[in-house]
Amino acid sequence: YKVLEKAGHSVRWLWHKECNCSQLDLILIPGGFSYGDALRAGAIARFSPLVEGIKKFAEDGGYVVGICNGFQVLVEAHLLPGALMKNRTGLFRCHNQYLKIEQNNLPFTSGYSKGEVVNFPIAHGEGNYYADAETIDALEEGNQVIFRYCNADGEVTKESNPNGSVNNIAGICNAKRNVLGLMPHPERSSDILLGSEDGFRFFHVS
Repeated sequence: YKVLEKAGHSVRWLWHKECNCSQLDLILIPGGFSYGDALRAGAIARFSPLVEGIKKFAEDGGYVVGICNGFQVLVEAHLLPGALMKNRTGLFRCHNQYLKIEQNNLPFTSGYSKGEVVNFPIAHGEGNYYADAETIDALEEGNQVIFRYCNADGEVTKESNPNGSVNNIAGICNAKRNVLGLMPHPERSSDILLGSEDGFRFFHVS
């Protein structure tokens, strides 16, 4: 909320029982632990009346972003393909992570250069992105992989993958390119007091 305000946007909270999102330009589902991540991360939140409103909003072309737990909710709601499983190590990972900007033709990545390396924090126990081979091929061929885990030099390696995600995938969009989900937290790298401002450009959506 604060970072969007800082970026010059008019922001308001949405109540979980709201269904009509038609007057909005963008919906952002933040990180956290919705419903305590009971059963599975995002699995209960997908049944919220608000998520039905978000689905209609996205179907009508509205922009939707899910960060961390928000990404998990979007996957559980089938607004994005695949699944987010427990980290390969079984451990909660909480640290800064280098990412490669694979596509900069979305409103959220237009402030970056294609191939640019940025540093966003991660904080998740279920960030291991998985999809079947056909879905992964479709995402890659459709340029729907937006963020990828890498090292400081932009090299996509097994060692730079913090959770076991297929193809080091850190964030994807849908085929219409109006729904985006990512596990790393750009909002936590949007002020120099937090150690990095790499994430602030993510919120300069026009």
